[in-house]
Amino acid sequence: MKNNFTFCFISFFTVQFAISQTNVEKWIKGQVTINNVSPVEGVNITNTSSKVMVVSDAYGHFSILSKEGDILSFSAINYEPLRKFINRQEFNLGSITVNLTLKTIELNEVVINKHSDISAENLGIISKDQIKLTTAERRLQTAGDFKPIHLLALLGGKLPFDPIINAINGKTKRLKKEVSVEKKEILMVKIENLFENQYYIEPLKIPQELIKGFQYYCVENPDFAKSLNDNNKTLCKFLIVGLASEFNENQLYNEK
Repeated sequence: MKNNFTFCFISFFTVQFAISQTNVEKWIKGQVTINNVSPVEGVNITNTSSKVMVVSDAYGHFSILSKEGDILSFSAINYEPLRKFINRQEFNLGSITVNLTLKTIELNEVVINKHSDISAENLGIISKDQIKLTTAERRLQTAGDFKPIHLLALLGGKLPFDPIINAINGKTKRLKKEVSVEKKEILMVKIENLFENQYYIEPLKIPQELIKGFQYYCVENPDFAKSLNDNNKTLCKFLIVGLASEFNENQLYNEK
């Protein structure tokens, strides 16, 4: 009888200890990447249990208070949303890595215009010198970009309060990051359509598994990014040779 009581007593406290362990919270560090190569900045990470939210930094790093079994929700503009379950191994290590994927836009119908000279500009619908803004740029324009020089206009009642409020609460800074991310994504689409994979492998000597990383390396270069935006394929081919040489040298140095 005494042995049974002792066994029940030990079992009770073992179960209680196990339950208490699952309720322990600690800081989980992580990194958000795309294609397992490039870090993603500005991703909103939310613990769905505690509703705590953090944002990934310029290196894709973040730190969030979580328990084993919690579910983290990852969301960002132009990326597919993702929900991540924290398992026991990840909780014990205190570290996780999450890989996001870009959103894909499906077109229901594609119409080829035989009259390429007919455009909205030629028809007078919009002016030829009108600046075309991306989605992120329009959001930033709507929010307003407050600068110290605008203070005089604000005091004179010639500027709305929205720009300064957005500057204080960090909305303007966040929108600027979104513009930067969007521009890089547009460049990535352009460079993917510019060269075939075989071009990277043969003349440039880029390993197939590093092609995506090399493309990110290229669009980070200001001169190459400008030539890509200008659709100057000749200059792109000239610049990419030097960038490939630098990229391969860095890979050899890192391996050493």
